[in-house]
Amino acid sequence: MSKYCTNCGQSVRQNDRICPSCGNNLALSNKGNHEVSESTSAYALIGFLFPVVGLILYLVWAQERPHDARSAGKGALISVMVASVLVTLASIVFIAQV
Repeated sequence: MSKYCTNCGQSVRQNDRICPSCGNNLALSNKGNHEVSESTSAYALIGFLFPVVGLILYLVWAQERPHDARSAGKGALISVMVASVLVTLASIVFIAQV
């Protein structure tokens, strides 16, 4: 399992004492590292299928589970982007047929 900084959510090596991304002191913080759960990709899928749920999970977990929160948020963002592209393409096809 990988470890992540709870301050910024970036991946850190097992023996890092300071986060290379944000400078958070991982050695002094008892919550400095976060074990990534096996279901992180499931949170991304939930965020993709249900963007509102993904956004809520992102907001609720932003501090205590940053990696899972980012996965859910990314899934929701990708879902909204895909929907926007599909609506745009459908609009172009509809206008071209008229």
